[in-house]
Amino acid sequence: MLTLRAGPHALRLLRERGLRAHDVDVLPGASGGAKWLAIAGLDRYLFGHFLQGPRERPLHGIGSSIGSWRLAALGQRDPLAALARGHEAYIHHQRYSPRPGPDEVTRVLSACLDHLLGDTGAAELLTHPWLRTHVITTEGRGLAASPRRGAIATALALAAASNLVTRRSLGMQMTRTIFHAANVTSPFATLRDLPTTFRTLTSDNARDVLLASGSIPLLLHGVRIAGVPGVHWDGGITDYHLDLAFGEGEGLVLYPHFYAHVVPGWFDKALPWRRATGTNFARALLIAPSAAFVASLPGGKIPDRRDFYDLPEHERMRRWTQVVQQSEALGDELHALIESGHIADVVQPWTAAQR
Repeated sequence: MLTLRAGPHALRLLRERGLRAHDVDVLPGASGGAKWLAIAGLDRYLFGHFLQGPRERPLHGIGSSIGSWRLAALGQRDPLAALARGHEAYIHHQRYSPRPGPDEVTRVLSACLDHLLGDTGAAELLTHPWLRTHVITTEGRGLAASPRRGAIATALALAAASNLVTRRSLGMQMTRTIFHAANVTSPFATLRDLPTTFRTLTSDNARDVLLASGSIPLLLHGVRIAGVPGVHWDGGITDYHLDLAFGEGEGLVLYPHFYAHVVPGWFDKALPWRRATGTNFARALLIAPSAAFVASLPGGKIPDRRDFYDLPEHERMRRWTQVVQQSEALGDELHALIESGHIADVVQPWTAAQR
Protein backbone atom coordinates (compact mmCIF):
# COMPACT_ATOMS: atom_id res chain seq x y z
CA MET A 1 0.00 0.00 0.00
CA LEU A 2 3.03 2.27 0.27
CA THR A 3 5.54 3.63 -2.20
CA LEU A 4 8.93 4.52 -0.69
CA ARG A 5 11.67 6.48 -2.46
CA ALA A 6 15.04 7.32 -0.92
CA GLY A 7 18.02 9.36 -2.03
CA PRO A 8 21.47 7.75 -1.84
CA HIS A 9 22.41 9.02 1.62
CA ALA A 10 19.01 8.06 3.05
CA LEU A 11 19.18 4.61 1.45
CA ARG A 12 22.61 4.04 2.94
CA LEU A 13 21.32 4.93 6.42
CA LEU A 14 18.29 2.68 6.03
CA ARG A 15 20.48 -0.25 5.00
CA GLU A 16 22.80 0.31 7.96
CA ARG A 17 20.29 1.10 10.71
CA GLY A 18 16.73 0.75 9.47
CA LEU A 19 14.37 3.67 10.06
CA ARG A 20 14.90 5.20 13.52
CA ALA A 21 13.13 8.25 14.88
CA HIS A 22 16.24 9.86 16.31
CA ASP A 23 17.89 9.79 12.87
CA VAL A 24 15.21 12.13 11.47
CA ASP A 25 16.36 15.76 11.21
CA VAL A 26 13.71 17.32 8.94
CA LEU A 27 9.99 16.71 8.41
CA PRO A 28 8.49 18.49 5.36
CA GLY A 29 4.75 19.02 4.93
CA ALA A 30 3.39 19.75 1.45
CA SER A 31 0.46 21.87 0.31
CA GLY A 32 -2.52 20.01 -1.02
CA GLY A 33 -5.73 20.88 0.83
CA ALA A 34 -7.96 17.82 1.23
CA LYS A 35 -5.16 15.49 0.12
CA TRP A 36 -3.93 15.31 3.71
CA LEU A 37 -6.90 13.08 4.50
CA ALA A 38 -5.39 10.31 2.35
CA ILE A 39 -2.35 10.09 4.64
CA ALA A 40 -4.22 10.62 7.91
CA GLY A 41 -3.28 7.14 9.14
CA LEU A 42 0.35 7.70 8.24
CA ASP A 43 0.33 10.96 10.22
CA ARG A 44 -1.32 9.26 13.17
CA TYR A 45 1.39 6.62 13.33
CA LEU A 46 4.29 9.00 12.77
CA PHE A 47 3.06 11.85 14.97
CA GLY A 48 1.53 9.82 17.77
CA HIS A 49 4.03 6.98 18.02
CA PHE A 50 7.14 6.83 15.85
CA LEU A 51 8.36 10.40 16.40
CA GLN A 52 7.57 10.45 20.11
CA GLY A 53 10.70 8.58 21.19
CA PRO A 54 13.60 10.28 23.03
CA ARG A 55 15.57 12.75 20.93
CA GLU A 56 19.07 14.18 21.30
CA ARG A 57 18.62 16.96 18.74
CA PRO A 58 15.71 19.01 17.43
CA LEU A 59 13.41 17.97 14.61
CA HIS A 60 12.91 20.78 12.09
CA GLY A 61 9.45 20.74 10.56
CA ILE A 62 8.71 22.89 7.51
CA GLY A 63 5.34 23.17 5.85
CA SER A 64 3.14 25.22 3.58
CA SER A 65 -0.66 25.39 3.60
CA ILE A 66 -2.16 22.14 4.94
CA GLY A 67 1.38 20.91 5.57
CA SER A 68 1.82 23.64 8.16
CA TRP A 69 -1.51 22.69 9.77
CA ARG A 70 -0.25 19.12 10.09
CA LEU A 71 2.87 20.41 11.85
CA ALA A 72 0.61 22.43 14.15
CA ALA A 73 -1.00 19.14 15.19
CA LEU A 74 2.36 17.43 15.72
CA GLY A 75 3.52 20.35 17.88
CA GLN A 76 0.73 19.97 20.43
CA ARG A 77 0.99 17.98 23.66
CA ASP A 78 -1.51 15.45 22.33
CA PRO A 79 -0.88 15.27 18.57
CA LEU A 80 -3.43 12.48 18.03
CA ALA A 81 -6.20 14.55 19.60
CA ALA A 82 -5.12 17.56 17.53
CA LEU A 83 -5.15 15.50 14.32
CA ALA A 84 -8.61 14.16 15.19
CA ARG A 85 -9.91 17.70 15.71
CA GLY A 86 -8.33 18.81 12.45
CA HIS A 87 -9.82 15.93 10.46
CA GLU A 88 -13.23 16.43 12.05
CA ALA A 89 -13.24 20.14 11.26
CA TYR A 90 -11.95 19.73 7.72
CA ILE A 91 -14.54 17.09 6.85
CA HIS A 92 -17.62 18.12 8.81
CA HIS A 93 -17.27 21.83 9.60
CA GLN A 94 -16.72 22.95 6.03
CA ARG A 95 -20.29 23.77 5.08
CA TYR A 96 -20.78 26.44 2.45
CA SER A 97 -23.54 28.23 0.60
CA PRO A 98 -23.86 27.32 -3.11
CA ARG A 99 -21.49 30.08 -4.21
CA PRO A 100 -19.31 31.09 -1.28
CA GLY A 101 -17.17 34.21 -1.57
CA PRO A 102 -13.84 34.93 0.15
CA ASP A 103 -15.60 36.28 3.27
CA GLU A 104 -17.42 33.00 3.84
CA VAL A 105 -14.52 30.68 2.96
CA THR A 106 -12.12 32.64 5.15
CA ARG A 107 -14.57 32.55 8.06
CA VAL A 108 -15.18 28.80 7.76
CA LEU A 109 -11.53 27.82 7.40
CA SER A 110 -10.53 30.15 10.23
CA ALA A 111 -12.96 28.26 12.46
CA CYS A 112 -11.49 24.94 11.27
CA LEU A 113 -7.99 26.11 12.18
CA ASP A 114 -9.18 27.28 15.59
CA HIS A 115 -10.73 23.86 16.18
CA LEU A 116 -7.45 22.14 15.32
CA LEU A 117 -5.46 24.44 17.61
CA GLY A 118 -7.88 24.34 20.51
CA ASP A 119 -7.33 26.74 23.39
CA THR A 120 -3.61 26.19 23.83
CA GLY A 121 -2.32 24.71 20.55
CA ALA A 122 -0.45 27.80 19.36
CA ALA A 123 1.37 28.17 22.67
CA GLU A 124 2.23 24.45 22.76
CA LEU A 125 3.64 24.67 19.24
CA LEU A 126 6.00 27.45 20.28
CA THR A 127 7.19 25.75 23.46
CA HIS A 128 7.54 22.23 22.12
CA PRO A 129 10.59 20.45 23.57
CA TRP A 130 12.01 19.19 20.25
CA LEU A 131 9.92 20.31 17.27
CA ARG A 132 11.16 23.50 15.58
CA THR A 133 8.36 24.61 13.29
CA HIS A 134 8.84 26.57 10.06
CA VAL A 135 5.72 27.89 8.30
CA ILE A 136 5.91 29.16 4.71
CA THR A 137 3.71 32.01 3.52
CA THR A 138 3.84 34.03 0.30
CA GLU A 139 4.02 37.79 0.71
CA GLY A 140 2.23 39.60 -2.11
CA ARG A 141 4.06 42.40 -3.89
CA GLY A 142 2.57 45.11 -6.10
CA LEU A 143 -0.77 43.96 -7.52
CA ALA A 144 -0.62 40.81 -5.39
CA ALA A 145 -0.90 42.99 -2.27
CA SER A 146 -4.06 44.72 -3.49
CA PRO A 147 -7.46 44.15 -1.85
CA ARG A 148 -9.09 44.24 -5.32
CA ARG A 149 -9.92 40.89 -6.93
CA GLY A 150 -9.11 42.16 -10.39
CA ALA A 151 -5.64 43.24 -9.35
CA ILE A 152 -5.00 39.93 -7.59
CA ALA A 153 -6.18 37.98 -10.64
CA THR A 154 -3.84 40.04 -12.84
CA ALA A 155 -0.93 39.38 -10.47
CA LEU A 156 -1.61 35.65 -10.59
CA ALA A 157 -1.77 35.67 -14.39
CA LEU A 158 1.52 37.55 -14.62
CA ALA A 159 3.15 35.20 -12.13
CA ALA A 160 1.92 32.13 -14.00
CA ALA A 161 3.17 33.48 -17.33
CA SER A 162 6.62 34.44 -16.06
CA ASN A 163 6.89 31.14 -14.14
CA LEU A 164 6.81 29.37 -17.49
CA VAL A 165 10.24 30.87 -18.13
CA THR A 166 11.75 30.48 -14.66
CA ARG A 167 10.57 29.98 -11.09
CA ARG A 168 12.83 32.80 -9.96
CA SER A 169 10.49 35.25 -11.67
CA LEU A 170 7.92 34.65 -8.91
CA GLY A 171 9.83 37.19 -6.84
CA MET A 172 8.42 40.00 -9.00
CA GLN A 173 4.92 39.31 -7.67
CA MET A 174 5.36 37.19 -4.57
CA THR A 175 8.12 36.51 -2.06
CA ARG A 176 8.63 33.43 0.08
CA THR A 177 8.46 34.16 3.81
CA ILE A 178 9.45 31.58 6.41
CA PHE A 179 8.18 32.11 9.94
CA HIS A 180 10.11 29.90 12.31
CA ALA A 181 10.65 29.13 15.96
CA ALA A 182 13.96 27.37 15.55
CA ASN A 183 15.57 29.18 18.51
CA VAL A 184 18.82 28.27 16.78
CA THR A 185 20.09 28.87 13.27
CA SER A 186 17.49 27.48 10.89
CA PRO A 187 18.77 24.75 8.53
CA PHE A 188 16.96 26.62 5.76
CA ALA A 189 18.78 29.91 6.31
CA THR A 190 20.91 29.38 3.21
CA LEU A 191 18.03 28.97 0.73
CA ARG A 192 18.89 30.79 -2.49
CA ASP A 193 16.46 29.34 -5.05
CA LEU A 194 13.91 32.14 -4.48
CA PRO A 195 13.97 35.47 -2.64
CA THR A 196 13.29 34.48 0.98
CA THR A 197 12.54 36.49 4.11
CA PHE A 198 12.79 34.97 7.58
CA ARG A 199 10.54 36.09 10.41
CA THR A 200 9.94 34.94 13.96
CA LEU A 201 6.98 32.69 14.70
CA THR A 202 5.45 33.75 18.01
CA SER A 203 2.49 32.79 20.15
CA ASP A 204 0.92 36.11 19.14
CA ASN A 205 1.17 35.59 15.38
CA ALA A 206 1.16 31.79 14.99
CA ARG A 207 -2.57 31.52 14.35
CA ASP A 208 -2.54 34.24 11.66
CA VAL A 209 0.60 32.79 10.07
CA LEU A 210 -1.00 29.34 9.84
CA LEU A 211 -4.15 30.85 8.35
CA ALA A 212 -2.11 32.85 5.83
CA SER A 213 -0.15 29.75 4.82
CA GLY A 214 -3.41 28.22 3.53
CA SER A 215 -5.06 31.35 2.12
CA ILE A 216 -5.49 30.64 -1.60
CA PRO A 217 -5.77 33.92 -3.56
CA LEU A 218 -9.28 34.73 -4.82
CA LEU A 219 -10.73 31.87 -2.74
CA LEU A 220 -9.79 33.40 0.63
CA HIS A 221 -8.65 36.81 1.78
CA GLY A 222 -4.97 37.53 2.20
CA VAL A 223 -3.83 37.93 5.81
CA ARG A 224 -2.15 40.92 7.40
CA ILE A 225 0.01 39.61 10.23
CA ALA A 226 0.57 41.86 13.24
CA GLY A 227 4.02 43.42 13.26
CA VAL A 228 4.87 42.08 9.79
CA PRO A 229 4.63 44.10 6.57
CA GLY A 230 2.58 43.10 3.57
CA VAL A 231 -0.31 40.80 2.73
CA HIS A 232 0.40 37.09 3.09
CA TRP A 233 -1.02 34.30 0.98
CA ASP A 234 -0.82 30.53 0.62
CA GLY A 235 2.74 29.26 1.04
CA GLY A 236 2.08 26.69 -1.66
CA ILE A 237 2.31 29.39 -4.32
CA THR A 238 6.08 29.40 -3.98
CA ASP A 239 6.48 25.99 -2.34
CA TYR A 240 3.77 23.54 -3.29
CA HIS A 241 5.53 20.28 -2.44
CA LEU A 242 8.75 21.74 -0.99
CA ASP A 243 11.54 21.08 -3.47
CA LEU A 244 14.04 22.68 -1.09
CA ALA A 245 17.66 22.41 -0.10
CA PHE A 246 16.97 20.83 3.28
CA GLY A 247 20.25 21.90 4.84
CA GLU A 248 23.40 20.04 5.77
CA GLY A 249 23.24 17.11 8.15
CA GLU A 250 23.87 13.44 8.65
CA GLY A 251 20.28 12.57 9.50
CA LEU A 252 17.22 11.86 7.40
CA VAL A 253 14.60 14.05 5.80
CA LEU A 254 11.41 12.04 6.44
CA TYR A 255 8.78 13.12 3.94
CA PRO A 256 5.25 11.65 4.30
CA HIS A 257 3.59 12.81 1.09
CA PHE A 258 0.44 12.32 -0.97
CA TYR A 259 2.37 11.47 -4.16
CA ALA A 260 5.58 9.72 -5.16
CA HIS A 261 6.62 12.86 -7.05
CA VAL A 262 7.28 16.46 -6.00
CA VAL A 263 5.95 19.59 -7.72
CA PRO A 264 8.01 22.67 -6.79
CA GLY A 265 5.42 25.48 -6.94
CA TRP A 266 1.68 26.10 -7.33
CA PHE A 267 2.05 27.27 -10.94
CA ASP A 268 4.02 24.14 -11.80
CA LYS A 269 1.10 21.75 -11.26
CA ALA A 270 0.21 21.73 -14.96
CA LEU A 271 3.85 21.65 -16.12
CA PRO A 272 4.98 18.01 -16.21
CA TRP A 273 8.55 19.03 -16.99
CA ARG A 274 8.70 20.98 -13.70
CA ARG A 275 8.59 17.99 -11.39
CA ALA A 276 11.51 18.04 -8.98
CA THR A 277 14.53 15.90 -9.63
CA GLY A 278 16.16 14.05 -6.77
CA THR A 279 18.85 16.72 -6.38
CA ASN A 280 17.46 18.09 -3.10
CA PHE A 281 16.45 14.67 -1.81
CA ALA A 282 19.78 12.89 -1.31
CA ARG A 283 19.02 12.30 2.38
CA ALA A 284 15.23 12.08 2.04
CA LEU A 285 12.90 9.13 2.49
CA LEU A 286 9.59 9.89 0.77
CA ILE A 287 6.63 7.75 1.85
CA ALA A 288 3.43 7.94 -0.19
CA PRO A 289 0.28 5.91 -0.87
CA SER A 290 0.77 3.45 -3.71
CA ALA A 291 -1.26 3.61 -6.91
CA ALA A 292 -3.06 0.45 -5.80
CA PHE A 293 -4.06 2.03 -2.49
CA VAL A 294 -5.32 5.18 -4.23
CA ALA A 295 -7.37 3.04 -6.63
CA SER A 296 -9.08 1.44 -3.61
CA LEU A 297 -10.30 4.79 -2.25
CA PRO A 298 -13.83 6.09 -2.90
CA GLY A 299 -13.92 7.35 -6.45
CA GLY A 300 -10.48 5.81 -7.04
CA LYS A 301 -8.67 9.03 -6.14
CA ILE A 302 -7.17 11.13 -3.36
CA PRO A 303 -9.59 13.79 -2.06
CA ASP A 304 -9.16 17.27 -3.51
CA ARG A 305 -10.85 20.66 -3.70
CA ARG A 306 -12.90 19.62 -6.75
CA ASP A 307 -14.96 17.40 -4.45
CA PHE A 308 -16.70 20.53 -3.12
CA TYR A 309 -18.01 21.19 -6.62
CA ASP A 310 -18.51 17.66 -7.92
CA LEU A 311 -20.14 15.91 -4.96
CA PRO A 312 -23.20 16.60 -2.82
CA GLU A 313 -22.16 17.67 0.66
CA HIS A 314 -23.26 14.46 2.39
CA GLU A 315 -21.44 12.31 -0.20
CA ARG A 316 -18.26 14.37 0.11
CA MET A 317 -18.31 13.93 3.88
CA ARG A 318 -19.01 10.20 3.58
CA ARG A 319 -16.16 9.66 1.14
CA TRP A 320 -13.68 11.75 3.06
CA THR A 321 -14.52 9.94 6.29
CA GLN A 322 -13.99 6.61 4.56
CA VAL A 323 -10.64 7.80 3.19
CA VAL A 324 -9.43 8.65 6.71
CA GLN A 325 -10.53 5.24 7.95
CA GLN A 326 -8.83 3.38 5.08
CA SER A 327 -5.64 5.38 5.57
CA GLU A 328 -5.05 3.65 8.91
CA ALA A 329 -3.66 0.78 6.86
CA LEU A 330 -0.79 3.01 5.68
CA GLY A 331 0.42 3.58 9.22
CA ASP A 332 0.06 -0.12 10.01
CA GLU A 333 2.13 -1.09 6.97
CA LEU A 334 4.89 1.41 7.77
CA HIS A 335 5.02 0.17 11.37
CA ALA A 336 5.36 -3.42 10.14
CA LEU A 337 8.15 -2.45 7.73
CA ILE A 338 10.07 -0.63 10.45
CA GLU A 339 9.71 -3.48 12.94
CA SER A 340 10.80 -6.03 10.34
CA GLY A 341 14.17 -4.30 9.93
CA HIS A 342 13.91 -4.76 6.16
CA ILE A 343 12.43 -1.43 5.13
CA ALA A 344 15.41 -0.76 2.85
CA ASP A 345 14.46 -3.81 0.77
CA VAL A 346 11.26 -2.18 -0.49
CA VAL A 347 12.66 1.31 -1.10
CA GLN A 348 13.09 2.62 -4.64
CA PRO A 349 16.42 4.48 -5.12
CA TRP A 350 15.97 8.17 -5.98
CA THR A 351 18.93 9.61 -7.86
CA ALA A 352 19.61 13.25 -8.60
CA ALA A 353 18.48 12.86 -12.21
CA GLN A 354 15.15 11.16 -11.44
CA ARG A 355 11.87 13.05 -11.21
